[in-house]
Amino acid sequence: MSKTLIFTATYNEKDNIKTLIEKFNTLKVDIDILVIDDRSPDGTWKILEDLKKNLTNLKVIVRDGKSGLDTAHKLAYKYAKDTGYEYFISMDADLSHDPDEIPKILDKLKNNSFVIGSRYIKGGKCEMSGFRLIQSIVGNKLIKKILRLNCSEFTSSYRGFNLIKLKSFDMDIINSKGYSFFMETIYRLHLHGVEINEIPIKFRNRKQGKSKIPSNEIFRTLKNLFILFFSK
Repeated sequence: MSKTLIFTATYNEKDNIKTLIEKFNTLKVDIDILVIDDRSPDGTWKILEDLKKNLTNLKVIVRDGKSGLDTAHKLAYKYAKDTGYEYFISMDADLSHDPDEIPKILDKLKNNSFVIGSRYIKGGKCEMSGFRLIQSIVGNKLIKKILRLNCSEFTSSYRGFNLIKLKSFDMDIINSKGYSFFMETIYRLHLHGVEINEIPIKFRNRKQGKSKIPSNEIFRTLKNLFILFFSK
């Protein structure tokens, strides 16, 4: 077993998942891979089951139906801890996160509890444009200001955890659903006394498939942001 588990959640990513798994396995690092799929109607889970037959480092969990991004991350984090991995890295499955950043995250995790790939620090880049980009920039700045945290990126899932140092941190304390889960995770880590370390990444627009972000997600995030603020 490797020391490192790379995790991604999938739902209708048949056009991307094989390429992503291949990219993982060209890295010059020893990793295991976990994919949790919510029985994608497009058959992503079938592709994963086929890939698993020839890849000893690929673990696939297929759930009965769409159960939420937050629950997938909680399940994967618990699996990593219970199975004895030292490092846990999560990322999107749509190729917006470059697997080539993984060695840099692992290097940073040697001496740190938590690392997040940031689009909004020096050296970071973001291919988004128009209203979507404005929404992301303003949203992250608002979260930073309201929660008063020294962090510029709250909504990216590209993040690494040192599970040895985070032995007492449990994701089950996170209440937010959907993409707000990522924001609250940062906040809970901060309350847990964990330093938030950022490294610059380039965020790419997906080339295949459709975004899963619901149109009302910005309102849910704002609601959860103020819930966190007043809970302080």
